[in-house]
Amino acid sequence: MCQKQSNEQSLDSRKRVSECIESNVCPECQGQIIQKGNGGESACEGCGLIFKESRVDHGPEWRAFTSEERDEKSRVGSPTTHLMHDKGLSTTIGWRDKDAYGQAVPDRKRAQLQRLRMWDERFRAKDSYERNLKQALGEINRMASALGLPKSVRETAGILYKRAVEKDLLPGRSIEGMSTASLYAAARQHGTPRPLTEFSDVSRVKKIRVQRAYRYLSRELGLEIEPQNPTQYLPQFASSLDVSDEAERRSRELLEVATDNGVHSGKNPAGLAAAALYAATHLTNEQLTQETVSEIAHVSQVTIQNRYQELLEVYEKHA
Repeated sequence: MCQKQSNEQSLDSRKRVSECIESNVCPECQGQIIQKGNGGESACEGCGLIFKESRVDHGPEWRAFTSEERDEKSRVGSPTTHLMHDKGLSTTIGWRDKDAYGQAVPDRKRAQLQRLRMWDERFRAKDSYERNLKQALGEINRMASALGLPKSVRETAGILYKRAVEKDLLPGRSIEGMSTASLYAAARQHGTPRPLTEFSDVSRVKKIRVQRAYRYLSRELGLEIEPQNPTQYLPQFASSLDVSDEAERRSRELLEVATDNGVHSGKNPAGLAAAALYAATHLTNEQLTQETVSEIAHVSQVTIQNRYQELLEVYEKHA
């Protein structure tokens, strides 16, 4: 009988201790249970009672103190990416005719390696769907590199293009046009828009065809893209024109006043941003010509002149 009561008390005590540990409360002093270091022991902050120790470390067995050292010691492959048709999960046979020890491959083996590379390339893109993706994603990478767009924009563009292929939106349209439209849409979604002329310049498609492809892609995929804000163009234009911080700040003020009064409605946001910078440099006594601004912003000098006058008029009335 006594042994039964003792067992019941022991079970109750264990249950109470486990409940305390789950709630991070020490059963001895009601202090807080903390974890010391990554994968270290769990102990009470007040009395020092240890609850867990020698936890399994799931990290690598080596240590690295710099990013270069970490990359050198890492033995895993690159992460998956939507910028490759197979998400980067396939293997690639290198083009260097050397073995694992760095020794040159004998001549009789080179022909065999060449055949292996050829068949490896064929199996990586074995049907028209994968060949289409391979070409389009390569184009997206090339254009994004030329425009200096970040990797996040490229990944989104790859996803948009894959969705377009899966919905069978490509028949009757060129791969270059749809890939350019996907990249343009991705840039707008990430808040890093560029003038459409820049995309057409680096692509092999005319501007009007990119516009049509973008409208079609946006409509069919149901993309919810907000109208472009002229202020999003300011950092790029200001950096390219090498204007002062004061001029960029004044141009932002001009655009904010114009937006509050509805002057921006129905107008090219890139043209408004260019005109605001041109007007701001005049207010800060900086030498900047309309021709220089039009070349950077890819808008005409007439547009800059018209928007410039409108911005100054609204600013003088409501500032």
